[in-house]
Amino acid sequence: MNAISDVAAGTTEAPDERTLLRWLLKWALPHRRRIVAAIVLVLAGSAFQVAGPLLTAAAIDLYMKPQAATGAQHVLHFIQALHLPSSGGAGLMTVVGLYFASLLGSAVLLILQARTMLITGQLVMRDLRDALFAHLQRLEVAWFSRTPAGRVITRLTSDVEALNELFTSGLVDILADLSVLGGIAAILFALDWRLALVAFAVLPFMILLSGWFRGRARTIYREVRTRIAAINTHLQEHLAGMSVVQLARAEGRTSAAFKELDAKHRDVNIRGVFYYAVFYPMVELLIAAGMALLLVFGGVWKYAGTLSIGVLYAFLQYVQRFFRPIADLAENYNILQTSFAAAERLKGLLGTEPGIVQPVTPLAPPGRVGTFEFDAVWFAYEEENWVLRDIGFAARSGERLAVVGHTGAGKSTLVNLLLRFYDVQRGGVLVAGADVRRWDLAQLRRRFAAVLQEIDCFAGTLRENVSLGRRGVDDRRMRWALEQVGAATLLDRLPQGLDTVLGERGTGLSVGERQLVSFARALVGDPEFLLLDEATSSVDPLTEAVIQRALERLLAGRTALIIAHRLATVVGCDRVLVMHSGRLVEQGHHEELLARGGLYRALYELQLLRPTSEGERAAGLP
Repeated sequence: MNAISDVAAGTTEAPDERTLLRWLLKWALPHRRRIVAAIVLVLAGSAFQVAGPLLTAAAIDLYMKPQAATGAQHVLHFIQALHLPSSGGAGLMTVVGLYFASLLGSAVLLILQARTMLITGQLVMRDLRDALFAHLQRLEVAWFSRTPAGRVITRLTSDVEALNELFTSGLVDILADLSVLGGIAAILFALDWRLALVAFAVLPFMILLSGWFRGRARTIYREVRTRIAAINTHLQEHLAGMSVVQLARAEGRTSAAFKELDAKHRDVNIRGVFYYAVFYPMVELLIAAGMALLLVFGGVWKYAGTLSIGVLYAFLQYVQRFFRPIADLAENYNILQTSFAAAERLKGLLGTEPGIVQPVTPLAPPGRVGTFEFDAVWFAYEEENWVLRDIGFAARSGERLAVVGHTGAGKSTLVNLLLRFYDVQRGGVLVAGADVRRWDLAQLRRRFAAVLQEIDCFAGTLRENVSLGRRGVDDRRMRWALEQVGAATLLDRLPQGLDTVLGERGTGLSVGERQLVSFARALVGDPEFLLLDEATSSVDPLTEAVIQRALERLLAGRTALIIAHRLATVVGCDRVLVMHSGRLVEQGHHEELLARGGLYRALYELQLLRPTSEGERAAGLP
């Protein structure tokens, strides 16, 4: 099972939060200047926030109801440090002005800090998405065959978006809350250490409650991400295959399957809501208990003359502000846990090592000799369920090899191994006399052009679909390639020519026209080898005839491997390879194989003539 599946299934040990946080901070490191600026703004804003209650205490104890209590002396020292009047209306108005200035300063700093972190979050998301997509392109084809596309899309969209929330709000809010908590704690102990101890009496219970919530929230949010990935996978598969669903009248079944997935996602979220619903009211209850303790002990010390009313009022404000960030941790912890769950999966994806790797010292690319060979090749997609068994043949320069056989005989696997989408378990695949595992992957694949069974067109212009961004391919060559494959009428039909914009998967072109575009794409780069895997399976007989005539001209000077079920398309090939159950059972020219009376003749008669029971029995067909 691949890394991304392991994380989803919970079958591997999850990295701890410190490890994930270090990994996340690594992505933020290139933008450290913005982050440092945001931290400075947070610290300055926290100072403005904690100044308000102290200024209120000063207004009460020094100007509105002067007292000689111990707390008032601390306030007096604070006012004297600011060089403000210690009495009178001017002093009161000055303190009020400072109070409003602290509110305004806090708001301005909050705006600047929010803007800085929002930009930082977008930059981090861009870097992470770019790295993820680049990494995905390094992974082997086998990885994509066993990993649902919807799950991968979830990683690049909602998981990355979850990290954006962490950088734009989660971490900054936590830092701001910690700054406020530290500042408030220092001020409370400076004002009255006795009352500070009373205020913090409920703090151990708050820590225990937070630990209880923390232990359950992370599991919930990991499962939420898994359920979202399952929903995206179902949507991707069934939206792409909607025509099949409607043709089979399977709407009810697919809707039921979606409802089941959605219900599981709902149930997990409801469990998460339960923990959140318990945590937040309990925090409020503990805050109320702390306030009650302050009123009881503060009232006693006030009447004893050891505490001023202003200091008691400041304590009430500070305690509410002190525990409010802890209450806000419920929401911030939601963001944090969602981000950690996403980070765990993204880290696993980026940590997935490609199964097909570049050689340490690639060989120097040989010249265009146009030869390849399968040397006693054994290959299996899974364990030892052999798809190819002891396959051996060689293609000479300029030779056209046709490969035929029943479905599942291993024909398309030959193409996958030549392009090194997979590596063989035994034997070797050689191109220009060298094992493909010694080739630089880019240099190897540049020698080949392939037209496979599935027609891949992309959203964009016709020009982009033919050139695929390759350098040195100008409009003249693209038009030439389209004309050579019989697509001149396509250019004439499209009013914008090469600038015509195609929709997703080539919407706007017929299936046959998309096939012609794939042919032109293959030919425009002047390949040394041409691989055709059921290349004419999606076109009508008239279009197929056009392509066959074009191929006769274009295959000259190129070595070709042509895989086809339609035996009429391989009559003109130099040699025909007949495969059966993963083995090469016959090879030779078309006429030679017909005369031999084996499997090839049986396949030929099944398609074009009246089948003979003798031929079928000789070929081992049921």
